[in-house]
Amino acid sequence: MSLSKLAACKQAQPGLLCFQPGLAPDTFYGTKDKVVFVMGATGTGKSRLAIDLATQFPAEIINSDKIQVHRGLEVLTNKVTEAECRGVPHHLLGVIEPDSDFTADDFCSHVLMAIESILGRGRLPIIAGGSNSFIDALVNGNPEFQSRYECCFLWVDVSMPVLQSFVSERVDKMVELGLVGEVRNIYDPKADNSRGIRRAIGVTEMVEYLSIEASTTLDVETKARVLKMAIDEIKKNTCALASRQLQKIHRLNDIWDRKMQRLDATEVFVKRGAEANEVWEMVVAGPSTMIVYGFLYDKNPIARAITPDTSSAGAIATAAVSIPMAAMTH
Repeated sequence: MSLSKLAACKQAQPGLLCFQPGLAPDTFYGTKDKVVFVMGATGTGKSRLAIDLATQFPAEIINSDKIQVHRGLEVLTNKVTEAECRGVPHHLLGVIEPDSDFTADDFCSHVLMAIESILGRGRLPIIAGGSNSFIDALVNGNPEFQSRYECCFLWVDVSMPVLQSFVSERVDKMVELGLVGEVRNIYDPKADNSRGIRRAIGVTEMVEYLSIEASTTLDVETKARVLKMAIDEIKKNTCALASRQLQKIHRLNDIWDRKMQRLDATEVFVKRGAEANEVWEMVVAGPSTMIVYGFLYDKNPIARAITPDTSSAGAIATAAVSIPMAAMTH
């Protein structure tokens, strides 16, 4: 890679591999257009990985979370913030009316249009989100998609006990960021919580507390106890969701002849701070970049570390380069 092309790598992160930017889809290997999927249970870092990849390749992200597709409840639904997007365009994120239904057929229709739009701009579509039923409908049940696109499936996996502990901490963080106020703003005792964004975990669980919150006959201790029960229920139901998502991923992996590229991020969630970020680059972001490069160009990637090999980031990049070519196949 020339020095000019290396310098042109946009938003390069320490420890990530840097490839030639701006390569249009017609330079990709193969007869079909390419689509990358980033999958995993809730809380495993799918959005983070998708954004990491989109800063290494000319790419845009399509959301495949059936709740995040709706407007509103940004904290409760854990939508990525503008800062977290790092300038990467996102599609199907917060664009549907809160009370509107959005079916798997709707998803397939919107995604096919988004893919063509992204490809038309010479960029790579990356589909990321936790609604595996939507991905199942698109990949296994949509003949148009099957005939036109070749897929690479990345699976970010985390040991369930470790993930459940993280999910519990994340719910507490959401409460600090205003979860209760968000749900209060849409609370309607007559509303149908089985429609639209009201299906989100955290809405129904808060109903009992919100129904007594303004009561003048109940003491503060009782209200606090009911609120804690609601938060505990949110944690329990989110952990149950993660378990169901993981089961679905295993089923899809079997259907796809185990072609998913599994990335074990458990160690990332055990660490904290800068150490966790370094492990993420080594075991998730770096290997994923190599896998996607091999998928797109069907060749050994020519890569350079952004920092000298004597640094921790350089060591991470070196470790990623050592991935066997067998791990780069579709």
